[in-house]
Amino acid sequence: MSAAFERLAAGAIARRRSFGLKERRAALEALRAAIGAHESAILAALKADLGKPEAETRLTEILPIQSEISHTLRHLRGWMRVRRVRPTLAMLGTRARIRPEPKGTALIIAPWNYPLSLALGPLVSALAAGCAAVIKPSELAPATAGVVARIVADLPADLVAVEQGGVETASALLALPFDHIFFTGSPEVGRVVMAAAAKTLASVTLELGGKSPVVIGPGADLARAARMIAWGKFANAGQTCIAPDHVFVPRAQEGALIAALRAEITRMYGAEPKASGSFARIINARHFARLAGLVDEARLKGAEVAVGGTADAQARYLAPTILTRTSAEMGVEQTELFGPILPVIGYDRLEEVLERINAGPKPLALYVFEKERTFIERVCAETSSGAVGINVTLAHYLHLNLPFGGIGNSGLGAAHGIWGFRAFSHEKPVLENRFAPLGNFMPPYSGGKLKLIRAMAKLLGRIG
Repeated sequence: MSAAFERLAAGAIARRRSFGLKERRAALEALRAAIGAHESAILAALKADLGKPEAETRLTEILPIQSEISHTLRHLRGWMRVRRVRPTLAMLGTRARIRPEPKGTALIIAPWNYPLSLALGPLVSALAAGCAAVIKPSELAPATAGVVARIVADLPADLVAVEQGGVETASALLALPFDHIFFTGSPEVGRVVMAAAAKTLASVTLELGGKSPVVIGPGADLARAARMIAWGKFANAGQTCIAPDHVFVPRAQEGALIAALRAEITRMYGAEPKASGSFARIINARHFARLAGLVDEARLKGAEVAVGGTADAQARYLAPTILTRTSAEMGVEQTELFGPILPVIGYDRLEEVLERINAGPKPLALYVFEKERTFIERVCAETSSGAVGINVTLAHYLHLNLPFGGIGNSGLGAAHGIWGFRAFSHEKPVLENRFAPLGNFMPPYSGGKLKLIRAMAKLLGRIG
């Protein structure tokens, strides 16, 4: 059994008594200070692991955590407050309240694509809820995993620990009786995590992924859409779980959209993105080979490369690439791309787009670009996804008054803000009997009691 788990789990009962608002705020402040103290190391680690430019690291790794901490500190007192609830008719004479309490000891398994924010962001919620946590950072981003360990070393050892390693380490941790598991990664591994959690009956939050589509309407501002799509798709070289995966566009506007996307790619990354200081790299050789193979296969089966397509295996560089004339038998239409490849698919009727979206697993995000409200509402109403962005991509992740999470294949549960606090909390109901006549409903069931029960059931059936 993990020594870190034993140490943290041993203090669970004591934390219920002593880890109150003041202590939780102190832990969050300590985390914020530790991130600031290791800022230069964070920038260097993300550059080494993913080739991330400083601005992108600050925007997508540091800012989300610091914003989450600030938001949590502002609202934590209210989230922790015991809430009174009104009695229902059947419970007149009782008093009820809900007490949020920590689930206990949590396991946070972080991915490699945003290896800092997706390790420490859930930690903010765990600490806010009063839980201790073991973080298992991704071994595929080793420099950042090391920095995460150094940051956590600045926090109390009986509150947070880091376990580094690969699949064997993750498997060993999943076998332990954690109270809650927070996993971010692929749906395939999410199923493994959920199966492991079932053995110990741990609750889970699964932040997964999927093929997040973009639907462009006939009235969309194509220049604005292209800017948002290019930013959302090519940030972090496309290695983002909510990145646009493919674009549906009215067939008559396909050429104009591609021209606008080409112009935006040039504006953002220059004529040669490989030389740009703003474009990241693929995480490793295996993922590079997968992405390059998808482009090659699509070409062989008849797809056309409208933009990009160039690659450098040694530099782990794949240019921002736009494909047209793709088809269902190609890998680019079957698997989550998770890289800088964007199929653009022309359509004639919105119905065919909705049918294609609904025929596949529910995506983590869906994006709509259109001015006309009826079109927007139809797409929202007739599809299911973790979230919807209207005339915007990615930004809903940063909105801390919105839950972030998937549905079905794209995830289970929600994170961020109060939803993250709730993920690591048990909302314990407490019912107090003041003067409820409950004895009237207990055996022996005399004729008078039976009449009362019948009358009560009839009344409640009418008015609830």
